[in-house]
Amino acid sequence: MTETHSDRGELADSESRPRRIGVVEDHESVVIGLEAMLSGHPNLTIAASAPTVPDLLGSGQQLDLVILDLRLADGSSPKSNVEQLRDAGLEALVFTSAEDPYLVRLAAKAGVLGVLRKSEPTATVIAAIDAAANGEQVVTTEWAAAIDGDPGLHDVGLSPRQRDVLALYASGEKAARVASLTGLAPHTVNDYLARIRAKYAEAGRPARTKTDLYKRAVEDGWLPVPKRDNHG
Repeated sequence: MTETHSDRGELADSESRPRRIGVVEDHESVVIGLEAMLSGHPNLTIAASAPTVPDLLGSGQQLDLVILDLRLADGSSPKSNVEQLRDAGLEALVFTSAEDPYLVRLAAKAGVLGVLRKSEPTATVIAAIDAAANGEQVVTTEWAAAIDGDPGLHDVGLSPRQRDVLALYASGEKAARVASLTGLAPHTVNDYLARIRAKYAEAGRPARTKTDLYKRAVEDGWLPVPKRDNHG
């Protein structure tokens, strides 16, 4: 098909227009901060913001990228939020304090363009948003760590079944209950737990007690970081 002058003009307009950014964030100060950061960047503009993904999608705004916080007041899952955005044809860049490796891992494995810390310098944030708005992957330490595991921790190579057993047992379930939930025989669960402990010991990360196993599961992102008690 021959490209017409009109086609070329529409393409040029698309490439030259500012990229329209949506923000899913329930702290207004963060949105204001992003607006201030991008105020001097002619190619980027915050076009909409909302406290939840459904609210942003319901705004009807045409967007090129969504900046997504992980821990939202509605308690939504990062995986679900990313999937909703992708179903709507939108890519996401995670903008987070990154204090919870479990949430970061959920978002990273759901297929975001990158994971960016809120503590990064302004120039780094702008460059990352600019790249993501153009559909480019934003490779950061947080993003890589979420995919591959914390590089500071030696991977113990648990199988998917062993991870299931670890997550259930370390979260407080008794071995008999883990057996019931997984469909495994009780002696198989105990054998798995022994192997899990052995693997952590071999990696230099001993897990002799149930509390130790809980700590290892949190470190590796198999269980969420416990929420802080704001009243304590």
